Amino acid sequence: MKATDKTIVVTGGGNGIGRELVLQMLGKGARLAAVDLSASALDETMKLAGDKQQFLSTHTANITSKEAVALLPEQILTRHGNIDGIINCAGIIQPFVKVNELDYDAIERVMNVNFWGTIYMTKTFLPYLLKRPEAHIVNVSSMGGFLPVPGQSIYGASKAAVKLFTEGLYSELKNTNVHVTVVFPGAVDTDIVKNSGLGDSINLEEASKNSSIKMITPEKAAQIIIAGMQQNQFRVLAGPDSKFMDFLYRLNPKFATNFIYKQMKSLLN
Repeated sequence: MKATDKTIVVTGGGNGIGRELVLQMLGKGARLAAVDLSASALDETMKLAGDKQQFLSTHTANITSKEAVALLPEQILTRHGNIDGIINCAGIIQPFVKVNELDYDAIERVMNVNFWGTIYMTKTFLPYLLKRPEAHIVNVSSMGGFLPVPGQSIYGASKAAVKLFTEGLYSELKNTNVHVTVVFPGAVDTDIVKNSGLGDSINLEEASKNSSIKMITPEKAAQIIIAGMQQNQFRVLAGPDSKFMDFLYRLNPKFATNFIYKQMKSLLN
């Protein structure tokens, strides 16, 4: 689905990849509704929109709340008139610790944001999308959604759930006007650690320097995702590490699992 003249809802629109998706699609002539938990982050996205601000609305909402998500469609319709697509980009990681050391609050928080937030957004907006001549759902999973990363087992489980949920949606909506795309970003240089409430406990940039896995920028990740949406791709691998590990995991899952362990074990507490 081409972005031009479409109204697209983006969660996580206050920072990182989500913000870049908003700004880049505004540049392609789309109307955007940016959703985020942080009002101040959304204010910054609005400022960065510059002369495109008239085509952008911002919505402070907690996507882990069914009630909060249920209020969004009418707000967006009032401002933009229709809704043609959603990109579920909001996500958080867990502390880099083993499952045995992870408390249930952290587990539930990751699952609530990454999986249930995606479910709530999709269930709430799908009836509106089905009424459009053409529409699109883009769900952002992760390289960790098809490849186990030590210290991120719950995060990976949440993103694997997003993967299979999205692939199921693709099958169910195959003969409708709604396209479906699942995205697997690799390492991206964002503030996900801080936005996950982990402070400065993890230095992903430093870990990337000591690893063969190199991060891409949010700008590049957004470009890849938008291109995938506009080409109606079934799956999008965002980043050379995601492409390489997808190939390696398909070829030899055990070898790939041991390989990623060696790359990431320094982050384990």
